[in-house]
Amino acid sequence: MTDGEQRSELTTPGIVELRAGDADRESVAEKLRVAAGEGRIDFAELEERLDRAYAAKTYGELDALVADLPQERPSGSHSGTDAETLVLKPRLGNIEQSGRWTVPRRVVAECKMLHIVIDFTEATCAYRDVTVEASCGTGNIQLIVPQGWAVRIDGASTNTAHISNKATAPTDPSSPTLTIVGHPRAGRIKIKQPRRRR
Repeated sequence: MTDGEQRSELTTPGIVELRAGDADRESVAEKLRVAAGEGRIDFAELEERLDRAYAAKTYGELDALVADLPQERPSGSHSGTDAETLVLKPRLGNIEQSGRWTVPRRVVAECKMLHIVIDFTEATCAYRDVTVEASCGTGNIQLIVPQGWAVRIDGASTNTAHISNKATAPTDPSSPTLTIVGHPRAGRIKIKQPRRRR
């Protein structure tokens, strides 16, 4: 190896020193929320790690936050490629998922300052249990569920004072159960049902 090659090797930054982007920070934040839902880290630690994740500047800082957690997905995969997961993350404008659509087994909804509406009233759902992982900064997430569906707020949810569940109509045992894993900060997560037609 020549002196020039040695100098090049020494000055080239490693992966851990490369700058991380918003997508990298969001990916790590999602892994942390899943870990909290599985009881691997407690809520106080979740909040601390989320703050550090959103403030991280390099891959090394992000890797340190999940180094002690199982890596359940192969490197390079993303939940958005899973056929049974719908990922809703607004970038430039609000998102409204409504009308006729097929509900997957898992929905991930994340927003910072924007808003997300997920309307299940005309959707087709083949699953008995559907999980919605919802997190928001100052934005809001609203879920509209049909009459008869059951709604359950998962125990892994945080800041539950900002989660409002008004879907309290009698449930149909043959209808799906929607499990909400909510992590609102300053914003709110609202669950409601459409008004009954007279």
